[in-house]
Amino acid sequence: MAKREIITIDEEKCNGCGNCIPGCPEGALQIIDNKARLVSDLFCDGLGACIGDCPEGAISVIEREAEPYDEIKVIKNIVKQGKNVIKAHLEHLKNHGETGFLKQATDYLEENGIENPLETLEDDEDKLPCGCPGSSVRDMRDDKEEAEEDTGTSQKSELKQWPVQIHLVPTNAPYFNGADLLIAADCVPFAYGDFHRNLLKGKILLIGCPKLDDAEHYKEKITDIFKNNDIKSVTVARMEVPCCFGLVNLVNTALTESGKNIPLKEIMIKISGEAEEQA
Repeated sequence: MAKREIITIDEEKCNGCGNCIPGCPEGALQIIDNKARLVSDLFCDGLGACIGDCPEGAISVIEREAEPYDEIKVIKNIVKQGKNVIKAHLEHLKNHGETGFLKQATDYLEENGIENPLETLEDDEDKLPCGCPGSSVRDMRDDKEEAEEDTGTSQKSELKQWPVQIHLVPTNAPYFNGADLLIAADCVPFAYGDFHRNLLKGKILLIGCPKLDDAEHYKEKITDIFKNNDIKSVTVARMEVPCCFGLVNLVNTALTESGKNIPLKEIMIKISGEAEEQA
């Protein structure tokens, strides 16, 4: 067996809620003995669509020895579950750019006379796909207006400290005391053009990726920052994709474990660049 990326489940954190199950149309997850279980390496593609659906932060992606993902075995299992599950699976592959697996799946459907629901979705190309849109390939150049005429001035940076990556910041840094804290997914500044002006100004920044980084380490470190400093407020800025919601979960958990009552605001950034405050 070769090493590859595959999900792992922290049994101590998992409460058996089952929220992760719909996010895995491949059928790699089941609730067994009140815990989510990875029932087959062959069914898990390691792309982590289930991560953002876990309210406890119990699921992460690791690299370990595992049997290769087998698309034919997966699609054979999926067709038994009906059109909606087939659709979710094909969208999942398409959104992650897994063209090889997608071709294997659609070829299997064609060879066995099974309707391909993806062929009916051409009119919905401008909508955010369902399933796991976090890695969807989207060309938005034609959606953007022509850039305004250059005024000869540059956007002022509002960054007040360094480093900014959660792994690197010291938990007792002096700039945390009395700070308004911004905890942002690391895609946010690229998607949101007014990041410095509207989000970062007047705040201390922490950035990280809840899907690709060590979420448990993030939670522990942010908990320590809350405990050991006088934080005035926290703003969490995340992308609209499901896997990014894990950042909100870990910050809420850190607040609870810190015992602090700190005002929290959540901002969702759309892939198209708009910001929406969440209730």
